[in-house]
Amino acid sequence: MKQEKKHSNVLLKPLINIVIGADSMKIDTKELQNNWKHYTLTNDSGMEVSFLNYGGIITNIMVPDKNGLVENVVLGYKDYNDYRTNPNFFGAIIGRVAGRIQDSSFELNGETYSLTPNEGKNHLHGGQNGFHQVIWNATPFQTASSIGVKLKHESPDGEGGYPGELVVTVTYELTNDNQLIISYEGTTTKTTALTLTNHSYFNLSGNLQNTIHNHHVTMDSHRFIELDQSLIPTGQLLDVTDTPFDFVSGRNLTDGIESTFKQNKIAGNGYDHYFLFDQQKKENVVVKEANSGRVLTVETDQPGMVMYTSNGLDDNLALAEGPSKPYLGICFETQSSPASLHHEGFPSVVLLPNEKYESRTVFSFGVDSYI
Repeated sequence: MKQEKKHSNVLLKPLINIVIGADSMKIDTKELQNNWKHYTLTNDSGMEVSFLNYGGIITNIMVPDKNGLVENVVLGYKDYNDYRTNPNFFGAIIGRVAGRIQDSSFELNGETYSLTPNEGKNHLHGGQNGFHQVIWNATPFQTASSIGVKLKHESPDGEGGYPGELVVTVTYELTNDNQLIISYEGTTTKTTALTLTNHSYFNLSGNLQNTIHNHHVTMDSHRFIELDQSLIPTGQLLDVTDTPFDFVSGRNLTDGIESTFKQNKIAGNGYDHYFLFDQQKKENVVVKEANSGRVLTVETDQPGMVMYTSNGLDDNLALAEGPSKPYLGICFETQSSPASLHHEGFPSVVLLPNEKYESRTVFSFGVDSYI
């Protein structure tokens, strides 16, 4: 079936346009102003993944629905200049530590490190000058069955308050099986805190036609981290049984969005919680959207993830397909838990100088005509 494409993300006219690869599988590079570059990976099936070297921000993911119609399934700004501040972290690489660090401080080896607060008294997603706001060095590559770009950043010792000179590499790789593979590597000169993720907001309806209320999520998790009123982990793991947090057999997101369950209310009527994976299934998360038939599968070697249902998304942002509003996207932030900096029993975010940080998450896109 011939695939029809509906592109909607508008970028500034490129200064230079470079194409690497064959007509089907290719890497298109647009050189923009201020040393920004916009890359588009296209596989043999016509799936596309577009992103900036600024913040490693994924701006578009174009995939077909059950009828072959190719549409965008992530949130992105209409004007790429809006990514300069990007308070919602659309599509960005998050670091050094993804998530919230209580009181913007932590202790390692008997020494206390103070970070810059950017959400009340707490530190969120690496702070105001986190990895989402740096220009990454980019190197395109191509294999027999995939194409991609390797992004590299060197963070100096003490940047943002974090110890250690850190060298980080994040690779975006698109395969001919419609898989987006995100791989992370990092080394440090001092004991430090590090857990990286990508903050894309997914909406499988295509071009933001509907909210995510009826996205059906199945998750390999029986436990999640309890939050206080400031969305800071209390140190308690809660069982999902008989709660709207039980996705083991699958449920629609609307169950939690419309729930009166305390933890859903604390998150602003939805989810913004760390789920600990049971590690019993290869597929950690499966998401289905009935109207489009699109299916997203998440597989990762990380111990868990934060699932965020865009409860606090403003309704006045100019996105590629129209104005933003709450519940327009869902994030699957695969990572370790920053709660481990203040509480025992959680997946550690500590990286030692003699260690190598390595992580891999695979987002696979498909269709199911019988949803």
